[in-house]
Parts: sequence; C-alpha cells; structure tokens
Amino acid sequence: MHDCLIIGGGVIGLSIAWELARHGVTSVVLEQGEFGRESSWAGAGMLPPGRVDTARTPEALLRSHSHVLWPAWSAELREVTGIDNGFQRRGGLEIRMGGLSDELDDEIRSWQSVGVECQPLSSEAIHELEPELRTDLSAAYLLPEMGQVRNPRHIKALVAGCLVRGVTLIGGTPVTQLIRDGNRVVRVESPSGSFCAKEIVVAGGAWSERLLAQTGPAPWIRPMRGQIVLLNQLPNPLRRVINIGHRYLVPRGDGRVLVGSTEEDVGYDRRTTAEGVAGLIELAMQVAPCLAKATIERSWGGLRPRSIDGLPYLGRQNGVENLIVASGHFRAGLQLSPMTAVLVSELVRGVPTTIPLSGFQPDRVGSE
Repeated sequence: MHDCLIIGGGVIGLSIAWELARHGVTSVVLEQGEFGRESSWAGAGMLPPGRVDTARTPEALLRSHSHVLWPAWSAELREVTGIDNGFQRRGGLEIRMGGLSDELDDEIRSWQSVGVECQPLSSEAIHELEPELRTDLSAAYLLPEMGQVRNPRHIKALVAGCLVRGVTLIGGTPVTQLIRDGNRVVRVESPSGSFCAKEIVVAGGAWSERLLAQTGPAPWIRPMRGQIVLLNQLPNPLRRVINIGHRYLVPRGDGRVLVGSTEEDVGYDRRTTAEGVAGLIELAMQVAPCLAKATIERSWGGLRPRSIDGLPYLGRQNGVENLIVASGHFRAGLQLSPMTAVLVSELVRGVPTTIPLSGFQPDRVGSE
C-alpha cells in the first residue's frame, strides 16, 4: 500500500507527489487523461511577486511563499531531470488603455504597502521599456520581480522528476468512486481497478467537487473556461509580461506570444470559439499594433477550477480523517503550486503547516 494516493495529475497533484517524494513518502497519482493536459497546460505561466515577511492575507501568504520557492524548485527539477522549465524573472507591466491617469494608483499603493517593488511609469518610461506598445496608454506600472515559467516544460519536468523519485503515475484512469467506511476513505474505485492508501488527496481541479460530494458536503468548485491564442513573430516585439487586468500578453524567448485569457462559465466545454479567439487577437493588436503581422500558431482552452471566494481549498475534508482537498486554485494553480505542495505534504506527514490553513478550509462558505 502506498502512503498517499493523489487524484489528479495536473500541476497541483504532480507537485504534491514531487514534494512527498523529497521526504521519502511513497505516492501514486491517478489522472483521468494525460498528465498536466487540462488547465495546467493551458495557462501562460505568470508568477506574481510577494514578500513573506509582510504577507498577511491567506492569498498573500500562499503567493509569497511560492514566490520564494520557485527558483529552488526550478533548479532542482533541472538538476534531477535535465529539463529546463523556462523559469525567469524579467518583470511585468500592468497597463491600462483609454482610462484615467490615476486608474492604477490604488494597485501601486497596495503593492508598495507590503514591500513589493512597484514602479509607476510615465509615458516615456513605458516606451523605453517596451517600445512596441501602443503610444497612448493611460496608466502603467512595473513589477520587476514578476516571473514566468513555461507550463508544458514544467509539467514535463514534474512528470520526469516524479518518475525518477519513484512516484507511480497512472494515466487514463478516471476515479469513479470514493468508498467511505466511517470516518475514513478505505478504497478508491476506477475502471482500472481499486486502489488503497493511508492518505487520499483530491487534486482533481474542476472535477474535484463531483468526487468529494460522495463523502459528504463538498466545497463549491465550478469549471471556468479560459481560451488562449499563441502568436509567433520574430523578433519578438515584447520583452516582459504585459497584464491588462485579468488579460495578458506573455512573450517567450523563441518569438512566441501567449495572449489570454477569457473567463467563461460554460460548464465542462473546453472548445475554442471564434468570438473568444477573435477577441484575444484584437486585444493583442490593441496593446502592440505590430502583432497584426504575427502568425496565428494555434489556440486552445482549459477549464479552471473556480472556488466560492477565489481562494483555493486546502485541508482535510470535514468528517473524513484521511481525505485532503487541494483544489479550487482558479487562475493561480501554477503560481501557487510549490507552496500548495509543501502544505499538503506537511498534512500528509503529520507535521505543523508552515502557514495557517484557516483561510483555506474546504468547509467554508461564501457568495458566488
């Protein structure tokens, strides 16, 4: 019997398995499809900064600790597997188009109040940093510590690293039932057979609620479709991540630019649409007009697991002593995956958690 069974082979599930293996805890990961091919693969890999010593909210604590972990995680994965996940910190800009010049002042003050370097930018400074951006931006600031990682490469590194360290990975294996006896899950059923472990972790993303509901009241998790378009233009006109609210342009070193993302409540439908793709292409041309000449390489969609209040669910399922929930990260699964893995590993190993889990309880309630 394995020490831990993890349901879900996205970036959260794989990161948990990787972290457990570092501590000598054996695990098996069951994934209904291909590893990391859902929302983990679909994102753009942006990694916002944080400061551990000034973080106060649950989100800020999780983000800032992950910010600290990313360099070491990336280096260790590269050393163990030979796969470079593309981690780098070149900074990122937050911009607005056609608004008021003070539109971002509150955000700037918020970053600076917790000690994160945040530089307001004049029009001249914007175009010194990013010459190809449109010339009439109304407001902007720079986060020098903004990072990024290439999602597919990171997933490949996690898969390889888990295998090197003895994790059992079983793909194409959807979990159909969690069999509960008293206050424990004693068996996990799938078309491939039954599985048992001392601890069970549900990290099934947008599908987690369906499974957890079999054991009692489940946390509220809904799929939200996000569409992305991949453009290709050499030389790449952008140097840094460009954020426009919840939308973004993320340049890669090979000339590619990821443009995202939509937020659509359409159930379990990951198809791309003409409307969604057209809107993203229009955004790209508005932000950097030269991208009108870029090649459209491809587009895709993923289903992000949205929670009731925007925070992930991390902790033991109420009334089930060996069932741990690690889901509901919405748009932040990749960026928060290192510290999420550390916290779940601590729960599995029965040691005090590095940060309090009081803001992440699976049984919390909120408003949609």
